[in-house]
Amino acid sequence: MKLRYAHHFLEFKYPFGISSGSRTGTPVTFVSLASGGATGYGEASMPPYLGESHESVGSFLEKAKPVLQEFPGPFSLQDILTKVDAIEEKNTAAKAAIDIALHDLAGKLAGKPVHELLKTDKTKTPHSTYTIGLGDLHLLPQKILEAEGFPMLKIKLGSANDRQVITELRKHTQKPLAVDVNQGWKDKHFALDMIHWLSVRNVVFVEQPMPKTMTDEMGWLTERSPLPTIADESVQRLSDMWDLRGIFSGVNIKLMKCTGILEAMEMIAIAKADKLKILIGCMSETSCAVSAAAQISPLADWCDLDGPLLIKKDYFDGIKFVNGKIVLNDEAGIGAVPKEDLGLK
Repeated sequence: MKLRYAHHFLEFKYPFGISSGSRTGTPVTFVSLASGGATGYGEASMPPYLGESHESVGSFLEKAKPVLQEFPGPFSLQDILTKVDAIEEKNTAAKAAIDIALHDLAGKLAGKPVHELLKTDKTKTPHSTYTIGLGDLHLLPQKILEAEGFPMLKIKLGSANDRQVITELRKHTQKPLAVDVNQGWKDKHFALDMIHWLSVRNVVFVEQPMPKTMTDEMGWLTERSPLPTIADESVQRLSDMWDLRGIFSGVNIKLMKCTGILEAMEMIAIAKADKLKILIGCMSETSCAVSAAAQISPLADWCDLDGPLLIKKDYFDGIKFVNGKIVLNDEAGIGAVPKEDLGLK
């Protein structure tokens, strides 16, 4: 298989109250894998906390080229990705780009969509949340209007004015709300008080309320919380799943953190066995990576796959949202095609 790649940047439509990773946007690298007359596409998105960059991803992909050339096609996925994973530690977004491209290529060569290869039921896709960034409160009405078709919203908290933000939001909408605290609450008693306050304001779950280092405090909080607590920064890969038992109510699985679809499916199996709620999430991503994540969305309780809707330019045409519900197409592969020449080399 022949690997090619190109570096780009993604810019948010609105500020989210956190660094996008660069003055010019979030770094993203698109890859392609060619074999048997077909081409599969993948994507690596690199928010700051992953510790990846165009340089690190490019270096990893160069090391992956000879490994991928050992295989004539994508159908030995487990063997290929095991070898790719062993090249270096970390580099999860780079590995995810390869995983996505392999799944896309396998689907195209088989003439089937990835959701069919994975035996997920495309009629059972959930609705996605639509994220309302922190930003300026005066922009809330405009952001809520843009999310009109989505039945559930998501907002990022973790600042000094959390109650003010929710109170202002509730002046404009009573839609169910997912809350992402991004490790922002440092005191377990304060966190529990906030969750009780949120629970009577139509909040559905609270994502990563406390720092990932505060494991004991997080377990104490989950035991008493009236709302499900969802791990995000506390879990990245399959090996982290064993540490969630008794600490969180659920897990946010993101392809960029767990190296792609193959490992995400294994994490989902463990989550279901441990009766953990499952949220399928995304970074700042185009419809390439989000279309890949959507293939496993029928297995989730919730999804947060609005990434392509929050960036200024989407380089791919892929899955659609109908009144917020994820609609998978029947195109072979992940169902995403480039809108333009990506400059892959």
